[in-house]
Amino acid sequence: MTSPLLELPGAVAASGADAAVALHYGDPVREQRALTRGVGFVDRSHRGVLAVPGEDRLTWLHDITSQHVRELADGTGSELLVLSPQGHVEHHAVLSDLGGTAWLDVEPGTAAGLLRYLEMMRFFSRVEPREATAEWAVLTLVGPDTVRVLAELGVAGPLAAYQVVSLAGGGWLRAMPDMVAPRADLVVPRDLLATVAERLTGLGATPAGLWAYDALRVEARQPRLGVDTDHRTLPHEVGWIGVAVHLDKGCYRGQETVARIHNLGQPPRRLVLLHLSGESEELPEPGTPVESGRTVGRTGTAVRHHELGQVALALVKRTLPDDASLSVGGVPASIDPSGQADSPAGGGAGRLARAALRRSDTIGA
Repeated sequence: MTSPLLELPGAVAASGADAAVALHYGDPVREQRALTRGVGFVDRSHRGVLAVPGEDRLTWLHDITSQHVRELADGTGSELLVLSPQGHVEHHAVLSDLGGTAWLDVEPGTAAGLLRYLEMMRFFSRVEPREATAEWAVLTLVGPDTVRVLAELGVAGPLAAYQVVSLAGGGWLRAMPDMVAPRADLVVPRDLLATVAERLTGLGATPAGLWAYDALRVEARQPRLGVDTDHRTLPHEVGWIGVAVHLDKGCYRGQETVARIHNLGQPPRRLVLLHLSGESEELPEPGTPVESGRTVGRTGTAVRHHELGQVALALVKRTLPDDASLSVGGVPASIDPSGQADSPAGGGAGRLARAALRRSDTIGA
């Protein structure tokens, strides 16, 4: 479903799984600055949306995913994972529970696979999972002026992270933990996507493409499923412990591996921020090997950041020294030593501690 926002002036479509939305609207550097200094909105309408109504929805999701959601209050949300029996990440979803329905929005192209898993796990639970991507679209507000725009939309702050609020005219808003700047997801009726974007523009929000959004996401060391992860990824490696994995809950698929690594060991890899030398105009594709005499990891998202230059997320061997001499696609690279997802338990405490210095978990606080 190609987004109508690709008809905005200057819009350039992204590629691959993101081809339905804009990479940028003509000036990605200006768009990045808008997200860090003012406010912008990012079209993420290519994300899949699943609806899970039914009175057993929260206990059921609690039992089959990595997150503790059994007592989740109406109007709140979370993040959760579906793991393989060996503890590898198969699905990542952001949850909003509102009005008797649990809504899951997921990476583009993954909704059908997650729905198959949910249907397989229904058994006698009173739930009716279905895909709702054709009905709902995700827009993300980012920037220090987000709280003002939300107030103009009738949403009073401050909002705690993952708080969910109904929007006038349909849909809902979900406050999210900051990503360098304050952030909130708007999930709106798909047929009103262009209308909502026009309203946001009128309120002073700048249209910004995935290039700008990913630049801030990479700076914040926030991984994206299927881009910054592979089939072997463990949640400890990318900082999802405590974010999408709860360590004090009952059994679920992959839980034994999660507990064993947390209590007894170290994950084999860690997520790092790489600085690329910039000798090549070509950015490495996800999965490009990271070399240090031999292959020591793989790259994920690579972007041109308006302040940091060419940077990329990468999964590298945990034992790789921060000062190791690296190359990616023949181009020199180096590890940024600050804020990595490499705590002793592999829980991402380094990244989260760094993020805590730069953000509040409350929008408008």
